[in-house]
Amino acid sequence: MNSNTAYTASIGVLAVVDTYLTATLIRVPVWVTFIAWASFFILGAGNKGLIRSVACNLTGVLISSATLLVASSTAGTALLVAILVGIGSAAMVQASRISLLSTLPAIVWGFASTVGTTVATGKPIGTLGLANPALVAATALVLGGLFGYVSEWLATLLTSKSAALADKQPA
Repeated sequence: MNSNTAYTASIGVLAVVDTYLTATLIRVPVWVTFIAWASFFILGAGNKGLIRSVACNLTGVLISSATLLVASSTAGTALLVAILVGIGSAAMVQASRISLLSTLPAIVWGFASTVGTTVATGKPIGTLGLANPALVAATALVLGGLFGYVSEWLATLLTSKSAALADKQPA
């Protein structure tokens, strides 16, 4: 099986698994897992891509959480929130100076996923326990990275098995 077909099968099947799991057992936003899945591939895939993707995404979660916590402890005027988001954005750029975190968009995806999860769940960032939107977003981002890793592994396996079978065919 060629690589494109193998990835089609791998990602298609695992997207079903991801969607089912996030709707039933691991209650996190499926769209966040897909963002992290894409992040895994954009950051080079493999072990290095997984580590970099998770590190960048979770850095965005931390910066977003700090921004949202400060915003929630103030009067929350539109101007003040905008200034706080500007400070958070500057912090993301500074964080990207670290080699492991050098892909700024992946940090932004973690930041945006946290804000989006906060809005989608209707839970404030200060929520205690497993329903905390930062914890929910972080879980989804790690899960998405793992789905990326498994989809790459499965596609490689499908491509390798097909190549091995083709080698065994008589000429």
